[in-house]
Amino acid sequence: MNGDHQTLALLLFSAFVAVTLGITTWVGRGRQGSAEEFYTGSRLFSPVENGFAIAGDYMSAASFLGISGLIALFGYDGVLYSVGFLVAWLVVLFLVAELVRNCGRFTLADVVAARMGERPVRVAAGISSVTVSVLYLVAQMVGAGSLVALLLGGTGAAARTWTVIGVGALMVVYVSLGGMRATTWIQIVKAVLLLAGAVALTVLVLVRFHGDVNDLLNSAVAHSGHGKEFLSPGLAYGGDWTARFDFISLGLALVLGTAGLPHILSRFYTVPTARAARRSVVWAIGLIGGFYLMTIVLGFGAAALVGSDTVRTSNAAGNTAVPLLALDLGGGAGSTGGTVLLAVVAAIAFATILAVVAGITLASSASVAHDLWASFARYRVKQRGEVAVARVAAAGIGVVAIGLSLLAQELNVAFLVGLAFAVAASANLPVLLYSLFWRNFTTRGAVWSVYGGLVPAIVLVALSPVVSGAPDAMFPGADFQVFPLQNPGVVSIPLGFLAGWIGTVLSPEPPDAAKHAEIEVRSLTGAGAA
Repeated sequence: MNGDHQTLALLLFSAFVAVTLGITTWVGRGRQGSAEEFYTGSRLFSPVENGFAIAGDYMSAASFLGISGLIALFGYDGVLYSVGFLVAWLVVLFLVAELVRNCGRFTLADVVAARMGERPVRVAAGISSVTVSVLYLVAQMVGAGSLVALLLGGTGAAARTWTVIGVGALMVVYVSLGGMRATTWIQIVKAVLLLAGAVALTVLVLVRFHGDVNDLLNSAVAHSGHGKEFLSPGLAYGGDWTARFDFISLGLALVLGTAGLPHILSRFYTVPTARAARRSVVWAIGLIGGFYLMTIVLGFGAAALVGSDTVRTSNAAGNTAVPLLALDLGGGAGSTGGTVLLAVVAAIAFATILAVVAGITLASSASVAHDLWASFARYRVKQRGEVAVARVAAAGIGVVAIGLSLLAQELNVAFLVGLAFAVAASANLPVLLYSLFWRNFTTRGAVWSVYGGLVPAIVLVALSPVVSGAPDAMFPGADFQVFPLQNPGVVSIPLGFLAGWIGTVLSPEPPDAAKHAEIEVRSLTGAGAA
């Protein structure tokens, strides 16, 4: 990328940072005294505003960069990510959104602890939420590093490292100063920018092929290097039984994982009523659905116009497919149009990363302060003290995420998010569904459910080809691979449900029928909700 690209992209990115920091500073003035204000923005957002914010939270770097890149490299199999991410919202709409809003206050642990022993449940749910959040943060920061590598012509690992550190520092500032109110408005601004950018690129791709989708697909096949197999299942997840099970595992993780993501669940607490939470999800589904349809066009457009081999040469994981597509659509390397369009796309992608990491960091710092620290504090926690702990936790989580992201720079961001979804579906979803719908569920069952899904998911990832034993692993020089699948969901998700059932059956405490009845009424009617 030449100096004009870099200068324009950095100017646009700096403008977004300046605007969002201005929002954060303005919103944060004298308004963050209470935990409710810091965690939920005082529940003052409308369904439309929250729907855009949810969409902004969900349409991450994995969506904009990773999914399109996977489609450009693997065709049909890459489309699985778009379909899975979208279908997951039906689970959220019908099983989670309204009930979580009625039963909880700030975090996932609030829902479970409403009818269980508070301390062990909060500790387990807090640990799980932080783990999922850190994995999700790693994906966003890897996306940031890939963009910078492209901006600098693929040179300089040091620049990539400093960008990851800079993104981490900015996310801590957003959360510490602005809380949920600032984070929500940043998400709304980012959602509008991302949707506008995706619409513009999609229109340009279709115009290039005169609106003929068949011509677009045929051209993608011709430039993919795989022939007709590019439009058939099995290019990435076909062949032996391992690849087929990986396909099933990924599908389960994507469809079930969204309902267990802490930063998505926390968005349901920012609206005044359960009805508003449900309407927020309806708005989000419309926005997200349109966006994922466009990622399919962008992925095949990148394969057709840029070529799969060129995308792979630029970034082995495909994370730079959309920026390269923008460069081609604008007129190619060295053209003014290409320079402007690539700079705009890079700036939007940076904005996407910053906004998403802010939302995730807020949710994870809330879990640390509201669930973990408050559980171990020997005295009654005051709200101001809890908020102070959350701000410090944001910095600590940022440091951990930065360190892990520097190790995973060569992995596809959509693939990394798939791992986060697998952990969320294994550890958070079982305990959430059991707490809402199973009358006999107990405290031991809740704790076993969380750890029974979390520990196997993390261990299986550590022993998988993602970490070692493969050329594109995090540690390619080592080989301690035992588990053959790249995504652990097909094993760890059933284990989470099974552990919750076994823990409940073996629990010495009887289930509290009165508390379950109270939660059932509260979840369905909203009576007594915060």
